[in-house]
Amino acid sequence: MSQLRSGASAPRSPFPLLPLRTGVLFPGTVLTLPVGRARSVALLNAVHAGDVIGVIAQRDPKREDPRREDLHDIGTFARIVDVTRVSNGFRLVIEGLDRFALTALVDTDAEPFWRAEGAVAPEFLGDAEEARLLAASLRERAREIGPKLATNLAEIAAASRAEPGLLADQIAGALGLPTDKEIEVLAELRVVPRLQRVAALLSEAAALADLKKKIDSDVRRELGKGQREAILREQLRAIQKELAGGAEGEDELSILRRRLDEAGLPEEARAVADRELRRLESVGPQSAEHNVIRTYLEWIADLPWSARAAVKDDLDAVQAKLDADHRGLDDVKRRILEHMAVLKLTGQPRATILCFAGPPGVGKTSLGQSIADATGRPFVRISLGGVHDEAELRGHRRTYVGALPGRIVHALKKAKVKNPVVLLDEVDKLGAGWRGSPEAALLEVLDPEQNRTFVDHYMELPFDLSEVVFLCTVNDLGALSAPLRDRLEVIELSGYTPDEKIAIARSHLVPKQLEEHAIDPALLAITDDALAAIVRDYTREAGVRQLGREIKKLCRAVALEVARAADGKAARVVVEAHDLGKYLGKVRFFSDVAERTSVPGVATGLAWTPVGGDILFIETSRMPGKGRVEITGQLGDVMKESARAALSYVRSHAGELGVDTAKLEAEDLHIHVPAGGVPKDGPSAGVTMFTALTSLLSGRRVRSDTAMTGECTLRGRVLPVGGIKSKVLAAHRAGITRVVLPQKNARDAEEIPKEVRAEMELIFVEDMSQVLAAALEEAPIEAAGASGAGVPAAEPATAA
Repeated sequence: MSQLRSGASAPRSPFPLLPLRTGVLFPGTVLTLPVGRARSVALLNAVHAGDVIGVIAQRDPKREDPRREDLHDIGTFARIVDVTRVSNGFRLVIEGLDRFALTALVDTDAEPFWRAEGAVAPEFLGDAEEARLLAASLRERAREIGPKLATNLAEIAAASRAEPGLLADQIAGALGLPTDKEIEVLAELRVVPRLQRVAALLSEAAALADLKKKIDSDVRRELGKGQREAILREQLRAIQKELAGGAEGEDELSILRRRLDEAGLPEEARAVADRELRRLESVGPQSAEHNVIRTYLEWIADLPWSARAAVKDDLDAVQAKLDADHRGLDDVKRRILEHMAVLKLTGQPRATILCFAGPPGVGKTSLGQSIADATGRPFVRISLGGVHDEAELRGHRRTYVGALPGRIVHALKKAKVKNPVVLLDEVDKLGAGWRGSPEAALLEVLDPEQNRTFVDHYMELPFDLSEVVFLCTVNDLGALSAPLRDRLEVIELSGYTPDEKIAIARSHLVPKQLEEHAIDPALLAITDDALAAIVRDYTREAGVRQLGREIKKLCRAVALEVARAADGKAARVVVEAHDLGKYLGKVRFFSDVAERTSVPGVATGLAWTPVGGDILFIETSRMPGKGRVEITGQLGDVMKESARAALSYVRSHAGELGVDTAKLEAEDLHIHVPAGGVPKDGPSAGVTMFTALTSLLSGRRVRSDTAMTGECTLRGRVLPVGGIKSKVLAAHRAGITRVVLPQKNARDAEEIPKEVRAEMELIFVEDMSQVLAAALEEAPIEAAGASGAGVPAAEPATAA
């Protein structure tokens, strides 16, 4: 049995073991600790004062029943000095004797408390003279630093005559070190490195004590300065009140000061506000500058520097709100939900900038209101149509008379929180004037990397816009500059199908108009056939705005009948499709595709416009002449070049297409696109022009149920174009059942609603010969004077 430093014998293995959740017992120190774990209490019930046990630290303090791998390798043999029972367990006083190396734990499940196997861990003195000198230096350093650390370190250093290794243990135990650093000292069996490590830890503790003392001194000085300023401010307020006789202006100043105190201003804004307050106090109320300063301070107090709305992140609630407010738009809703899900998972207040692009009347603005309602944020709309002055957005500098902040700051003041939903409506309608470009002013507002420090020219203070959910709406993305478009996450809204329009009218538009016209829903019934006829014959739009106007007109007519009814007892009105002429007038739209394409040389194309898709007729004619080509219809350069490219392809493949080249030299050709008052441009009419020219020169009519779009090359390849969903919906509205599309646009067909795809035949082509095979009738008509030669057999086109 080995002897410990104190002369006591080390306990025989296996010996009782007491694991410590935190802290370390050093040899030569006394430790008092509470004991409450069941197995530890069982140990204390089995030992007495004077017994020796093992004490060791746990690696994880949360482990209730530690195993061998949960304990450190070096512990301390300890003599039990005192055991006292308290209300929640025991209070144990132990004295550290010497280190031991833990070998193993006895089967802990069979024992009421922990038992361990191990032996005394011998120290390695090394160079005795070096150890003695280090110990003397450490003792002297501890005497100097002890008073700073508010411990008994100085007394320990003065009274201790212990050997060098034990001195290092006693000083380490008095420093109150974190457990991990105490373990480092305990595990060091070499005396000289242990002394060096403790000396370094002692210097760190002294430096931390000096730093804490300086911080405490600075805090007390600042508190004293603040209290002094508050007292002087109260005294100054009382003096001014006496001098002014309790004037109303003084009361307003007090209220303004209180509002600034409650606004939660950041440090920079607080400094500016205090400076302006001092200026306001020094100028009289009769001064013109007084009102300028006061207005500026009121704006600072009104802005939501720290106020936030409680944001709801229930994605199911957001989806339910979107479904309740908007019919269809499934892709748009999914993208919005994906965006909200990312915000919920990341929890980052990074600015969110979505851009809803689409024709008028499809619900872009109302989507913003729905997002705000579903997430619990205030909603503010900023209309940018016609804005042509940068100061409208960023404000005027205070050097101007009547200067005010810009619309962004006005929106934040209206919202009263710093995380609202702000809708920038009609961004593509911004203008540019000699006062600067307002679109360029939006670059900072809509850049997530920059808008944390947005500065309004009037406020001249940085305001954090990173928590604002910015939404933009545009009709035409092409009108935006490249830098601005790069900052936006674009979500396109192409329009509604007729079935969706009828459902929207039934669930939203009709109830709204009945309520606005004070008509009892029991007095008016509009059949589905009537709604379908309104959609088909009285409106031709991507959205539902004109449909709402027609229903409003219908309700006005019924309201007149109700108002004229005797005794207010009006008969119930049921509006059928054949009754619409009585209420809405003559039919406005009808399909003239069959009529226009009844002769060769006319083809139906599809176009995209800022207000949605539309059908486009390409008309061609031939007349005696000298081989010249005339192109009319207010076409842009790209569209004119498409016409020339199509004609070049027809001439170069005249034999294959059944075209007499001799006649081409003796005849002039005229290509015209109707609606000549509307400018038109783009490459997507190339296929349509080629088909119209081939139809004219070969005498084969274009099928009346077919429309087409795509760009053509001189080699006869069909290239992809944009706006496929809008164009197909436009064809569907016009009653067309077959659409010829580029093969590379096949992936875009997935965006087309299923009910529209079920009613239409989508034909995907890669070559001009496939276009002709799909679009032209088989035999030429005699009146066209064509050669009668048919088009050679082409590879079958791919149909969707």
